[in-house]
Amino acid sequence: MKSKGKYYLTTAIAYTSGKPHIGNSYEIVLADCIARYKRADGYDVRFQTGSDEHGQKIETRAIEEGESPREFVDETAGTIKHLWDLMNTSYDRFIRTTDVDHEKQIQKIFKKLYDQGDIYKGAYEGLYCTECEAFYTKSQVTEDGCCPVCGGKVHPEKEEAYFFKMSKYADRLIEHINTHPEFIQPVSRKNEMMNNFLLPGLQDLCVSRTSFKWGIPVDFDPDHVVYVWLDALSNYITGIGYDADGNSSDMYKKYWPADLHLIGKDIIRFHTIYWPIFLMALGEPLPKQVFGHPWLLQGGEKMSKSKGNVIYADDLVDLFGVDATRYFVVHEMPYENDGVITWELLVERINSDLANTLGNLVNRTISMSNKYFDGVVSDKKVTEPVDDDLKSVVTGAYEKVERHMDELRVADALSEIFAVYKRLNKYIDETEPWVLAKDEAKSDRLATVLYNLTEGIVMATSLLAPFLPDTGERIAKQLNTELRDFETLDTFGMYPDGNKVTDTPEILFARLDMEETLKKAEEVQAKQRAEFFEHQKKARKNLVAAGRMTEEEAKAQEAEEAKALGGAKGASEEAGIDIEPKEEITFDDFGKMQFQVGEIIACEEVPKSKKLLCSQVKIGSQTKQIVSGIKKYYSAEEMVGKKVMVLVNLKPAKLAGVLSEGMLLCAEDAEGNLALMTPEKPMPSGAEIC
Repeated sequence: MKSKGKYYLTTAIAYTSGKPHIGNSYEIVLADCIARYKRADGYDVRFQTGSDEHGQKIETRAIEEGESPREFVDETAGTIKHLWDLMNTSYDRFIRTTDVDHEKQIQKIFKKLYDQGDIYKGAYEGLYCTECEAFYTKSQVTEDGCCPVCGGKVHPEKEEAYFFKMSKYADRLIEHINTHPEFIQPVSRKNEMMNNFLLPGLQDLCVSRTSFKWGIPVDFDPDHVVYVWLDALSNYITGIGYDADGNSSDMYKKYWPADLHLIGKDIIRFHTIYWPIFLMALGEPLPKQVFGHPWLLQGGEKMSKSKGNVIYADDLVDLFGVDATRYFVVHEMPYENDGVITWELLVERINSDLANTLGNLVNRTISMSNKYFDGVVSDKKVTEPVDDDLKSVVTGAYEKVERHMDELRVADALSEIFAVYKRLNKYIDETEPWVLAKDEAKSDRLATVLYNLTEGIVMATSLLAPFLPDTGERIAKQLNTELRDFETLDTFGMYPDGNKVTDTPEILFARLDMEETLKKAEEVQAKQRAEFFEHQKKARKNLVAAGRMTEEEAKAQEAEEAKALGGAKGASEEAGIDIEPKEEITFDDFGKMQFQVGEIIACEEVPKSKKLLCSQVKIGSQTKQIVSGIKKYYSAEEMVGKKVMVLVNLKPAKLAGVLSEGMLLCAEDAEGNLALMTPEKPMPSGAEIC
């Protein structure tokens, strides 16, 4: 295939404050679809992603976990990279802002900008959002004094800092945006940046901090660390060999400027104002395009751990598979407006598009070839007018897909491909191969129909493969062929005449039962809620111990959390969290609870759980299986033989996929240590606790 030149694509680097949810994972999947498509289309692609690992929020998160910042980011960056790999993304480099080559260049960039007068030392006093690592003026925060991006609380900050002279380059940036209409996409993002930030006038930007230490030190003034956005944004050039001293690598000279920065709409300001101005000051070309994609919302709401509505990519993969998850997040995201994800919609889309439109088409075609011709696919060239329309749709698909991909309307491109599959299904209905098979005189016509179907599937799947790479390979293997180069997709009839398809077609996507899938989804989210409550409790204790939070603040936060969570009582019981305040109960209410002495006769660790033990507890003449979050305090071996107090009539629930039929009673001290409640004197199994 003739080379179309280079194409350098980046995603925003994921912030290592926690595990990315499916809305964050959407970006890497979208970028991978673009990268794979461009490679298949003849481009020399460089695809970079990574993790953003410095800043005050990271320092705080590490304290919450009882770890050093380095330990915390190593663990979290590993989680991010695992998710990106799980989603089958084909990045060329996963850069970390703690990488030595990156940190060295950030110090050199800072010094260069300082030496040429673009950075100066001063003092900052203003409003700061720790969550977004961003400063705001009073006019920029919301009416109730919150961050305009995340909605969280801002607080006054005053400290010595270095500043970048943003206004020096503002007019030049405005001119660039006006003369390069493709630079910021969609257009609504461009209008927002111009009207809300550039035209009212830019203030100088704080580019160093002294109130925390987890960052890249300013080498000539080590009391300061480099502000996270100057650090993070520069990864796009340091990751391909930029050198501030003028000794940049051949890779940098080949791939810069970037053809596309793919980012979320919430960080568009940093990428379309701060980043191009930094590049102007460095004397480097600006990226060709910055695309601020919309958000993926859970049932119309932003995902929040406290709401219990977060969905993670690995959970979706466990339930639906990688390609089904890739298909959904790309197909359901509009070009400009926010997309919606629900468990019900996932099931409906997988059943209708993947199992029926695509999977059934491939399976029927291969099965008919085997049934009527022992799997041999031959073009007998017995054509009818209906064939012409089919061939027109198939050979015209590439041009339509290409146009959508050039405009980054990736969901529309995917819809065009599935329009071909739908046309092929319609062709089956039009030609009725099962009717043709009844007339031996029409054998050659039947063979031609099956050839056309096979060829059409190969051509459409060649376009599908960048979006669903594993599915593309599986279809090609079943049809005993290679996927087609894009430059040949205007030619119908290249499938080898007389080729033999597989004897046993496999099911590409199984149909899902809605009720069963929703039940599994609820189990997943109940587990997540339980883990969230447990984490919050641990985080508060660590913050209090580190002097970052008072006992009063911790209690107030716990009460506020209990109020906000409201109906999540069941999930809190799974986590072993006591939500305060609790309502008073009557003696009759208490009488509904059945407490008995139990004897643990067997115990084992719950697979893939760091916290849970599964005990078989003999209670009188019956044995119950009970899952408890006490693995940190008891080994499975030492549990066996213990007499314990059991809440016997707790409604059964699944924890980490394991059924639990009761609750072992424990006591907890101020440090969070747990101890099983056991009878003071020897008591028989089954004795009532009253």
